Amino acid sequence: MKRFFQILAMACVTAATVAARADVTVFAAASLTDSLKSIAHDYQKETGRSVVFNFEASSTLARQIEAGAPADIFFSADETQMDRLAERGLIDPATRLDRLRNTLVVVAPADSALQIQSATDLAGDGVKQIALADPKAVPAGVYAKQWLERYHVWDAVKPKVVPAENVRAALAAVASGNVDAGVVYKTDAAISKSVKIVYEVPRADGPAIRYPVAMTKTSEHPEEAKRFLEYIESQKAARVFERYGFDVQ
Repeated sequence: MKRFFQILAMACVTAATVAARADVTVFAAASLTDSLKSIAHDYQKETGRSVVFNFEASSTLARQIEAGAPADIFFSADETQMDRLAERGLIDPATRLDRLRNTLVVVAPADSALQIQSATDLAGDGVKQIALADPKAVPAGVYAKQWLERYHVWDAVKPKVVPAENVRAALAAVASGNVDAGVVYKTDAAISKSVKIVYEVPRADGPAIRYPVAMTKTSEHPEEAKRFLEYIESQKAARVFERYGFDVQ
């Protein structure tokens, strides 16, 4: 536990150093990495203003903000982490918006012969190890657990789970061939040529995956944060999110 708080403190110091060099600092879920980098590139070309990101699991980011890390905007992969900060008075509720939706998929290494027809297949002998973002805290893993619990296979799958720091780490574990399969967001699966989707969870069968975004109450650059938040809500940004596979609200 002591080691955890040391790492958290170091992360906050690093975030503070980076924030000092940026017009706006965004703490965003790891699954948003590619889409937000593209949006920020366009934003900087149009406005000359810089955006710096801290990409991690939403649960980790929420803890960093609670610990005083200087975030101007929080873009979460689930509502629970945003609600957590809202309850502590750390976000501006007037700026909160559910911007995106996503779905879950089961992925396997690109050369795998694995076939998955339902959640039940993950409990079978064909899957020895399965990578998930930490199902105790990280949104992608929490969502995966909820889906598996709904089909009453979580108890059978749990011993096979290799927990990862975030959804991109789970994807990397599959891409490397170190595990037989993984459950990740559809948008993450789309960016890797080293994995293939072997099952897409129907939206009606899986949990509702929403991405809320809001300014923080502790923003040191509120005007800049407001400008970038408005850009995130623009049609230009919507087209980028859609290109990366998100459903825009």
